[in-house]
Amino acid sequence: MTMKSVPHLLSIEVLQKGYRNRQFTPQDVIAAIIHRAGQTQEKNIWILPPSLERIQPYLDQLMQKSPEEFPLWGIPFAVKDNIEVAGWPLSAACPDFAYVPEHHATVVERLISAGAIPVGKSNLDQFATGLVGTRSPYGDTHNALRAELISGGSSSGSAVSVACGQAAFALGTDTAGSGRVPAALNHLIGYKPAVGAWPNKGVLPACRSIDCVTVFTHVLDDAERVDLAVRGVDREDPYSIDRPLRRGVMPGTFLLPQGSLQFYGPYAEQYEIAWNRKKKAIAELGVRVKEVDISLLEEAAALLYEGPLVAERWADLEDFVEKHTGSVFPVTETVLRSGSKPEFTSASLFKAQHRLAEIRRSITAMLEGNVLVLPTCGGTWTREQVKANPIETNSKMGLYTNHCNLLDLSALAFPAGWAEAGLPFGITLFALPEEEANLVVASRILLKQEDRITVAVCGLHMRDMPLTHQMTGLGAVFLEETVTAPKYELYKLQTEPPKPGLIRAEQGGSSILVELWEMPSASFGAFAASIPAPLGIGRVELSDGRQVSGFLCEAYATVNAENISLFGGWREAALLG
Repeated sequence: MTMKSVPHLLSIEVLQKGYRNRQFTPQDVIAAIIHRAGQTQEKNIWILPPSLERIQPYLDQLMQKSPEEFPLWGIPFAVKDNIEVAGWPLSAACPDFAYVPEHHATVVERLISAGAIPVGKSNLDQFATGLVGTRSPYGDTHNALRAELISGGSSSGSAVSVACGQAAFALGTDTAGSGRVPAALNHLIGYKPAVGAWPNKGVLPACRSIDCVTVFTHVLDDAERVDLAVRGVDREDPYSIDRPLRRGVMPGTFLLPQGSLQFYGPYAEQYEIAWNRKKKAIAELGVRVKEVDISLLEEAAALLYEGPLVAERWADLEDFVEKHTGSVFPVTETVLRSGSKPEFTSASLFKAQHRLAEIRRSITAMLEGNVLVLPTCGGTWTREQVKANPIETNSKMGLYTNHCNLLDLSALAFPAGWAEAGLPFGITLFALPEEEANLVVASRILLKQEDRITVAVCGLHMRDMPLTHQMTGLGAVFLEETVTAPKYELYKLQTEPPKPGLIRAEQGGSSILVELWEMPSASFGAFAASIPAPLGIGRVELSDGRQVSGFLCEAYATVNAENISLFGGWREAALLG
């Protein structure tokens, strides 16, 4: 048993099966997580990274518990750094704000009581104010699949920790989409329960009356199991509500927005194509589909940041900001101070609340017995684009998320295919709180459509190679051997151990032997996130004209590398060279 036997995709089922079969121990899993965190420091996932010294007390406690009696025994989870873990600093990504709580947040306490292990405090947009993942003095959190893109926020580190195999699930928070946007951008499940269903005691407020704790996972079952552990009223939390889940049933109608939607960013066209493809797939399911006007959702969303309701953010943080000049990110302070605009009078606040109540009544009537389907995001941005235009780019990310908590809706975000290689597309289902369980039923139907992805591998992941276990550990199965179109070159990279680098030739080229593997769509994000530079996932053209996802190498890495194309493949080069 070693940490090398720990699979990259950490799910509750995979870990529990590994424990039962004595493939690895919780100590091995924690060692693997600490190692992986050390190997990905440039992604800025953590504010308080996994450390054996901090985690060891929880491992020691675990040894006194029976796996059969504790449903989350040995399951590692990350905690967004605006949620309290006793004895661990909470900074909310503002070093001058940091303090050390004496007690766990209620949700953390319930998870630990179920046998789960907190591993670290994850990065976030400062004070949970942002949807991009770039507003932190601890660095931009990189997207798990394509480092040049944003991770989404504010629960940026939480999502990326799961995508990069450093937690089986992660706690985030969601006021305007922070528990859903990062899920979509990193190919994950993002589950946002009804407002108040999970207690907020021990969670630093953003907008206290509508904040939600959320969870990121690879698979839907894990989100359900976390919900089972943490749902329930906390009498010490004034906003906690007893909202038990009813038995889920298939929604009567899948509601889709009328007309065309707005898409944005450098991949707007690809996102629109992915959305239209998903709409078509839903229509072909045989379920009842109806198109509806979503303009009321847009009006409600505008009230969150463009109206007097934004004053709730300022109410909790005004004292700190005023007394700590220079401690808050300029863009964060701009957003927070917008709540103190003179025009946001008490009268304007009541008018906004009254209008919101009218909208909520209309949306409740529309959603009763149904689910609404929207893109989770209408696009994404590069991190550089967000730095150049931080307000507008952030605002766009909430286009299809901001309305949710204001209207007291439950939401479930999940992968819905790919806009292009390495660029996931996601959708969100919305339901009334008393019908929240219907989201799971509907999501299972839509997730089945995603099925599996064919991946071409050309080196250490091939059969009987050192990394074959990564493929099988992700549920991948071998399909066939084939060759690329005669448009590629294969290089022996100067890495340790040596790895192959497949690049598309500018002129000419050879046919290179590859293996095709079929992988669950849910595993593909974790697979892509585990691939170190200069390798990445792109589109590989095969000799028969098919195009599949596969390993490609950045050209710079081949400058001093040996061209081994004449061998026809990595296995042949290893045998003959």
